[in-house]
This record gives sequence, structure tokens and C-alpha cells, in this order.
Amino acid sequence: MGNKKRAIIVVIDSMGCGAMPDHADFGDIAECNTLKNVCHFNNGLDVPVLEAMGLGNLGEYEGINKTTTPIAQYGILREKSKGKDTTTGHWEIAGLISEKPFATFPQGFPKELIDKFISETDCGGVLANIPASGTAIIEQLNEEHHKTKFPIVYTSADSVFQIALDTDMIPLETLYKWCKTARKILDEGNYNVARVIARPYKIIDGKPTRISKDRRDYSMAPPKKTVLNRFKDAGAKVIGIGKIEDIFSKSGITHAIHTGSNKEGLELTIKALDGTLDLDSIKYQNVSITDNSREIIFTNLVDTDMLFGHRNDAKGYGNAIEEIDDYLEKILPLIGEDDLLVITADHGCDPTVPGTDHTREQVPVLYYSKNIEPKDLGTEYGFDTIADRVAEWLGNEL
Repeated sequence: MGNKKRAIIVVIDSMGCGAMPDHADFGDIAECNTLKNVCHFNNGLDVPVLEAMGLGNLGEYEGINKTTTPIAQYGILREKSKGKDTTTGHWEIAGLISEKPFATFPQGFPKELIDKFISETDCGGVLANIPASGTAIIEQLNEEHHKTKFPIVYTSADSVFQIALDTDMIPLETLYKWCKTARKILDEGNYNVARVIARPYKIIDGKPTRISKDRRDYSMAPPKKTVLNRFKDAGAKVIGIGKIEDIFSKSGITHAIHTGSNKEGLELTIKALDGTLDLDSIKYQNVSITDNSREIIFTNLVDTDMLFGHRNDAKGYGNAIEEIDDYLEKILPLIGEDDLLVITADHGCDPTVPGTDHTREQVPVLYYSKNIEPKDLGTEYGFDTIADRVAEWLGNEL
């Protein structure tokens, strides 16, 4: 790699490791601990790479042993921002603190907002307009959706405006267009909603089934620059894998590719590391790369959250962590002395506690490089310590 310095950030979406001190303010119980409870439910996890990195040293996790010879630096991060959602967590990882929580809509969206959405999209009407589990609401309203052709609009405990429809009946492009319209209405009305999410589904074997690879998130644009912007503006590559470009509303990104699964995200990360990823095909237009000595690769692995956390599937969650560990066995040999690998999470989503929503949790952080000095970093305040570390690693002089 010559002297190219790279920072690789891998977010295991929702793999929190214990309730934050202010968990009750967010409606969560003290027992929330996604990693610990998933380990316990599965009678231990088989994650030798994460174990070697020191993950087991952060707490009592069944099956993840403590090690006296860790190969990485390990610690726990407590969130500064007021939130427990993907956008807030990732923005803070990139150095942006959200002092004000995003708006949530436990009673559904206000009539004037829905009326404006119906009028501007010409969709005829909407179904639901309540907080709901996505898988449950499409099963419940699929028949009515087919009868009326109205989109299913719903929210959750998070700050999200979600639109679901059967793309065999209404084109995917229409869904994306309606999402962009919703994003515009929310921004113009200062509703302070973090994300509009396109939730396409199809009827497969007689059952409404969400199509993960076609999901899109339309985030509020970050109000300030992040560490990603700093390096993009300096001419370096910032490669977003998974829903990273959506979370940052393309801000601070130079190359981006969506994924349909963790497996795909991990394989693309390997390609980005070994130089086989076709960067020309995923580069944004009008982006000029003038600094080839520094690079950020930012990967979000969403299955833990979307497929397993929200669906209270602790078994599936455990399998997903083990799958990530299998891939880490291939990733670690690709991390040289000029590379810094960061493994972390953005919030919790404990599948073993009541409810299907995110949980306000601290998160683990692991730092690995070929010649890194292993150590216990303890508990640090702020996910933004990752942004500081990345900036320091790549060189603060911009």
C-alpha cells in the first residue's frame, strides 16, 4: 500500500453493551444490554476474533472469554448526543454531537403533514399513520393496500417517517420519489425528523416480504461538517458501504455502494481493503480525488438491528455476530501498519427485553492495527472520540 494511511470504521448496528445512566429518560430499563443478553440467550457465542481483540474484557459475556493477551485496544463509549437512533449514533461517531433530540410521533404524524404529503405526491391517501413494527403492519394492511393502492405510512419510537408499498403494484421509483417529497416537506416544515425510510416489499410465497437491498434512508442533512467532510474536502477518498451515504445524506462521501445483507457489506469491505472494489463505478460525479495518501472506509452492518434486534430474534442476532467474526478472520490480515480498523456500534436494540425499539446503550469500541499497542481504554465519554482518533491517525494537517 506504500504509505497510504487508511481508517476503516465498521459499525455493528445496535450492538450496545449496557444501559446508559440516563436510560430511563428514553423509556428503557436498566437490564438493557444487547451484547450480554444475546450471548446469554444463545448459551454463549463463538467469536474467536472479537475475543482475541479484547471484547470479552469489557464485561461478562457468556462464551466470550477475557484475555490477558489482547491484540487490540478495547473500551466502552458513552453517547453525548440526546438520542438512541442510527443517525444520532453515526453522526456522533463522525464527530457531530446532536444536543437536541430528533422529534418522535407516538400518536402518528399530524394531519397537516399527512394532508400535504397526500397532496404533493398525489398518492390518494395513506394507510396506518401509527407507530408500528414494519413486518407486522405490512401483513396487517397488505390487503387494504392492494385494494386502495394507498402507501402504508408509519413510524416507530425512533424519529422516522416510513413508507411501505408492494413494488409489484407501485414501482420502486415511485416509492423513492414519494420519500424525497416527504423529506422535502419535513425539512421545509422544520419537523426535525431524522429519516424518511423507503420500505419496499413483495409478496413471496403468499407472504408480504420486505426487500432489504432496495431499502433507502433519506436522512436530514448533517447541520455541521464531520470528520468525513474534512477528509473529502482535502481530496481524500471516503467510501461508504451499506447505508452510510443515506445516514449522512451523501455529505462527506466520495464513493458509495448499498448492500442487501451483512455478508455483502463485509465482502465489499474486503474488496475495498484488497483493492478489488471497482471504485470508478461507485464514485460520485463531480468529486475530485487529489489526495491518494489517505482514505476512510465506513461500513454499516444493519442486519443485527433491522432483521434481529427489532424483531426480538436473539438467536438470529447471535448468528449475525458470529458471521461478522468469521469475516473478521479474513479482514484482520488485510490491516497493515498504516491502517486503523475501528469496530463499534451506534446504539442498542436488545431483542430480549420488552418492546421492539432501540435501547439507550453504551457501545463497545475496538481499535486494531498491525503494530498497535494493546490496552484497556476504559470507559470514555463520547462516540466522537472515534472521529478524533481517525483524524489523528490520518493526520490532522488538512
